[in-house]
Amino acid sequence: MHNLALALHEKGYFVTGSDDEINEPSRSRLAAKGLLPESIGWFPEKLTSQLDAVILGMHARKDNPELLQALALGLKVYSYPEYLFEQTKEKKRIVVGGSHGKTSITAMIMHCLRTNAIDFDYMVGSQVQGFDTMVSLNNTSKLAVFEGDEYLSSPIDPRPKFHLYKPHFAILSGIAWDHINVFPSFDLYVDQFRQFIRLVEPNGKVVYSQEDTVLENLCQESFPGIRFSPYQAHPSSISEGKTFLETSDFGKVKIKIFGHHNLMNLEAARLACMEAGLSNEQFYQSISSFTGAARRLEWIGGGNSFDVYKDFAHSPSKLKATTEAVKKQFPDRRLIACMELHTFSSLNEDFLSEYAGSMDKADEAIVYFNPHTIAHKKLKPISKEQVKIAFNRDSLKVYTSMQEVKDYILSQMYTRTNLLLMSSGTFDGMDLNTLAQQLKE
Repeated sequence: MHNLALALHEKGYFVTGSDDEINEPSRSRLAAKGLLPESIGWFPEKLTSQLDAVILGMHARKDNPELLQALALGLKVYSYPEYLFEQTKEKKRIVVGGSHGKTSITAMIMHCLRTNAIDFDYMVGSQVQGFDTMVSLNNTSKLAVFEGDEYLSSPIDPRPKFHLYKPHFAILSGIAWDHINVFPSFDLYVDQFRQFIRLVEPNGKVVYSQEDTVLENLCQESFPGIRFSPYQAHPSSISEGKTFLETSDFGKVKIKIFGHHNLMNLEAARLACMEAGLSNEQFYQSISSFTGAARRLEWIGGGNSFDVYKDFAHSPSKLKATTEAVKKQFPDRRLIACMELHTFSSLNEDFLSEYAGSMDKADEAIVYFNPHTIAHKKLKPISKEQVKIAFNRDSLKVYTSMQEVKDYILSQMYTRTNLLLMSSGTFDGMDLNTLAQQLKE
């Protein structure tokens, strides 16, 4: 929400906002632009009929006093994705959907378009190097690139966010059950993607991962007026821990990212860039300098014979892809993989079994969860033994104390060894960069 506020301020709009909690980096970034509220909290008396619109974030509840005042005044209330569409409804929209890889694909497209001086609007779910904000809207662009999340739009709009964008060109990276608190069955979850396809603009195009059987079957269904095209991982090779794209016209192209899942993401991004008007030569020149989105297989430290990576991975499919990627890139190094169960789905005992085998490629696997997080989410408690059984790995180490996790990690030898830290949370606020530096020392 604060990124959208900054984007609209940059566009010349008069922007105000409220929240009952504003943390860093949002607080400093809003303050720098004069947008930080004078007081924290909700102030319904500040809403008047002079406002053009109210944009509602997911944090507000249905009984939020400012929301109730806005509705009583008859003000136009938009959800976040609804307002993005409103701002770009006259533009060509490229939307990246799927259970995994959305942020990385979107970031790759953004990087390549910016490198080639293409003017475009965007929204992405992570900070991308070279971009000041995660949202940008302007009056001159004719193109918009959005990451399409399947989570709900707002407390009063239960539609998945990506149903609001109505793309002309859509990417679907794969379907792996997530958000069990909203979509309690796999079939219901898949149906959200079916509806997304139906909302593609007439004569629009959907490119999809050919490796995903569920997605492949879905795209074989009848969707009149929509074109489909499958994609596979871009051909590549690995040499001395570095990945090279194999191309027919430009030889080997060295890239800074790695992993089969990222080669899938890269090919999807290439197709989107072609749709946006770039040539293959422009794409390959640009993608060679792409370092990745924040927290997506992000290198945070290392030495001569070890590296430390952090990743946003939290669902079973993401854990599996990320763990396999690091092991394949460095096959001669031991891999210690540590993940935090943090999301509603991952801490739900009915979903835990989905994690079976997801960390098998790691030489050592560690799972951490905080019982207080489970209580906060009002979920049934789970035990260490339940987690070990669910992951189907006898050697799995399970901790409920972050200090124990840190002590164990620091006790290991890191000669020809990599450490992979995966979470959508913060490992209870542990400073991962400091940890990486301690390992180096």
